[in-house]
Amino acid sequence: MDVDERIDIAESSIGNEVVVHEGDSMVVEPHEGMEFESEDAAKIFYDEYARKIGFVMRVMSCRRSERDGRILARRLGCNKEGYCVSIRGKFGNVRKPRPSTREGCKAMIHVKFDKSGKWVITKFVKDHNHPLVVAPREARQTLDEKDKKIQELTAELRNKKRLCATYQEQLTAFVKIVEDHSEKLSKKVKTAVENLKEFESIEQELMQRR
Repeated sequence: MDVDERIDIAESSIGNEVVVHEGDSMVVEPHEGMEFESEDAAKIFYDEYARKIGFVMRVMSCRRSERDGRILARRLGCNKEGYCVSIRGKFGNVRKPRPSTREGCKAMIHVKFDKSGKWVITKFVKDHNHPLVVAPREARQTLDEKDKKIQELTAELRNKKRLCATYQEQLTAFVKIVEDHSEKLSKKVKTAVENLKEFESIEQELMQRR
């Protein structure tokens, strides 16, 4: 059965949202201007859309702030985006190259951080240049090892960032305690020195009276 026959696209609208009907389920389609509370929220939305429509999401390039390294914009696309470049070893081409899942698909969304504090879709490319795998389970099976590794590393990096943030908070609190302690100790030393000078002055005065 053709993909177009298996997916009934009914462009009914809920506000500005275009709803795609796939069998008995309804899928909200991305559109320019759609807002999210965070980059992760945009990823979750597009991943769910991909799963229901019949392709696998790939987390692609991003743009970072030159000042603090924060991610300001991100592209999310299809795992068949681009083309696999043949790898050459020292002795020529690899004998048994791994079959490529890339087909140059251009389907994607581009989201960027807006001054309002939201993440906004600024570009949406809907059409794929390959058949969609409508069954969600089958779509997940097309995820190659590289994509799995990328997702694992992305999750690990996210956890590391949270851990680093916790360590940084603890280190900042410790430094504050050390600074407070040093300040108190410095005051005590200063008081002791002043008392010692005063004692020496009194002692000299007594010696002179003798």
